[in-house]
Amino acid sequence: MENLHILFWLLKDIGWCMIWKPLGISMIFPTLSIALLITWRTRGIKAELAHNLAIVFWITANSYWMISEFAGFDAVQLGYGFTGKHLALVPFLLGLSILAYYYLIEKPRETQPEQVATL
Repeated sequence: MENLHILFWLLKDIGWCMIWKPLGISMIFPTLSIALLITWRTRGIKAELAHNLAIVFWITANSYWMISEFAGFDAVQLGYGFTGKHLALVPFLLGLSILAYYYLIEKPRETQPEQVATL
């Protein structure tokens, strides 16, 4: 499943790089679907969940950015120096926030030895 996911992801990015709109856009759904399935399957392991959620948001951000370039609104000024493609920062930052939470809050809790009450 993960290997197929990488294939779809590469095809999406090749479509983006080569400006092959049908290929790039058609690969969003399978790439994101498999990322979501992998995330769901690993939801019981905190480290895997955090990293796979970050990947889902990364693919979402890249897909939005690709579409913004294909549709020509990537350079549209939104204000304060932000353009249409800068909206991709929202899912990028969500993924980064999930990883920051995991590494700063969850992982230290996992590595702390449990307190055992002795009588």
